[in-house]
Amino acid sequence: MKRLFPDYTYGSGPREGCWWDETIAAPDWPDLQGDLSVDVAIVGAGFTGLSAALHLANAGVSVAVLEAETPGWGASGRNGGFCCLGGSKLSHKAMARIYGAPAAERYDAAEAEAVHLVAELLDAHGINAETHSKGETQLAHTARAMEKLRRNADASGVLHEAQDLPGLGIGGAFHGGYTNPVGFGLNPRKYLFGLAKAAAKSGAKLFQKTGVHALQKSARGFDLRTAAGRVRAENVLICTNGYSSEDIPNWMAGRYMPTQSTVLVTRPMSEGELQAQGWTTDQMSYDTRNLLHYFRLMPDRRFLFGMRGGLRSSARAEAAIRQKVQSDFRKMFPEWAHVDVTHMWSGMVCLSRDLTPFAGAVPGQSGLFAGFAYHGNGVAMGTYCGRALSRLVLGQDAGLPEVIGQIPGRFPLGFWRRALLPPAYAMMSLADL
Repeated sequence: MKRLFPDYTYGSGPREGCWWDETIAAPDWPDLQGDLSVDVAIVGAGFTGLSAALHLANAGVSVAVLEAETPGWGASGRNGGFCCLGGSKLSHKAMARIYGAPAAERYDAAEAEAVHLVAELLDAHGINAETHSKGETQLAHTARAMEKLRRNADASGVLHEAQDLPGLGIGGAFHGGYTNPVGFGLNPRKYLFGLAKAAAKSGAKLFQKTGVHALQKSARGFDLRTAAGRVRAENVLICTNGYSSEDIPNWMAGRYMPTQSTVLVTRPMSEGELQAQGWTTDQMSYDTRNLLHYFRLMPDRRFLFGMRGGLRSSARAEAAIRQKVQSDFRKMFPEWAHVDVTHMWSGMVCLSRDLTPFAGAVPGQSGLFAGFAYHGNGVAMGTYCGRALSRLVLGQDAGLPEVIGQIPGRFPLGFWRRALLPPAYAMMSLADL
């Protein structure tokens, strides 16, 4: 495999201290040993891969899911647990300008459908993922940001002025906010393993410690080589997102950009501590910064707080970004400066050059499909794109808006494209002032 970041990124260091690991034990999948033939091989056992596996297995298709690490190791098992609108970093206005107003509206509808799909899967398979929150609230970090929220507020949601926030249980130096009613928080690891259990029950074969080291076209489909075996499949789905490789397949080279997100979780807080800060709501929230913070009070009264912004990956860089996240947390919620942070970890989200997600066929390689670039909102959009990929394999109408089916362009600088991030982040930081 040929990956953009150093080996440290793909080891245990960044995810050490992940809170979700303590909430549910990982299933013990076998390692692939020997040869296997299936209709569909899926590379990656995150939300996209397992959603695709579940939908394909339910249709009677033989499926093998190949996970390079252990179940829940990647972004799907270590994210913030926000099942919400998102997937693109383009505003509705920007998307309408580029693709046309009807296309932007169809994309917006797909984002809402993605959230509803997760809710349906939780209900259909009896997955207890500790859901909470009625939609998602964006909070203005400056007066200028609040003016923008006022201009862009949609009638489907609720605009909150600064004086409204204390009555909503939202305490902090915010200038107001806007609540979109679509979305909810959850335990991502419990959701992921619920999907895995349902897929296995329907017949999907799930393998851990089975990284794909080579992918070759064959007369009858594809050969996927692993350390201890080979999989022959008529169709292959690449569902590796921020943990993708430049050469699995070669088409992926330059089309994705992994970036870091870091999360902390506190010890459970007392009612008095929550009242002191004025944050008593279960509402999942995020601020209006470009390098945003996202946060929510969980059902056990631990507080989760995360942010974008890490540019390097090493033991030293990891220590620095964890210190930065803690500093931002204590500045934004000063009454909790004394509260112990018990867990911290980092993981990779994935961007595309066009700032939109992709799910579709790989051009010129019949039977090869990919889904990636959810821009930090993969709980819902990854699940949705996984279902879409399953439909494409089955020869059905995937129901995808054209924005998601658009072939992503390549970033400049090829393998060295990470050099684009420092100046971009510097500009975003200035814009956040």
